[in-house]
Amino acid sequence: MIKGKHFIEVNDFSLEEIEDLLCFASKIIQDEKNYTDLCKGNLIATLFFEPSTRTKLSFESAILRLGGQVMGFADAMTSSVSKGESLIDTIQTISCYADLIIMRHPKEGAPKLASKYSKVPIINGGDGSHQHPTQTLTDLLTISSLKGSFSNLTIGLCGDLKFGRTTHSLTK
Repeated sequence: MIKGKHFIEVNDFSLEEIEDLLCFASKIIQDEKNYTDLCKGNLIATLFFEPSTRTKLSFESAILRLGGQVMGFADAMTSSVSKGESLIDTIQTISCYADLIIMRHPKEGAPKLASKYSKVPIINGGDGSHQHPTQTLTDLLTISSLKGSFSNLTIGLCGDLKFGRTTHSLTK
């Protein structure tokens, strides 16, 4: 299993690591009750510097269902960022409290910058129009469960192909 690694872009994991993650996710889906303590004792920070409903709540519900605890903010204006604290200062502070940081930011590259200053792994929950690698894992899990494999498939992408971070991640 992948432990202690930042997940900023889809290419941060090898194809084999992604397949292992998808296999593990399938096991959790099939028998949720066996994984209710998987994150026990872990405190995960969700730092959402821009509005989000589905991504934020999907992370938080997953953490809670796996026995972890959640802290964080859904609006950067309720944090010290509103007083001028830099992203680097925020990450350095939060990484002293949490075991993992999940972050969404409106600026491309912000999670990558954060990963350079964090003492704990960072998961990118979307950064500007750059990437949304966790959505890609969800999409791949859906494709895998419906089609059984990724071989010999033609997949069409629609929407905002220039600025859509989910599309940018999935094409990689």
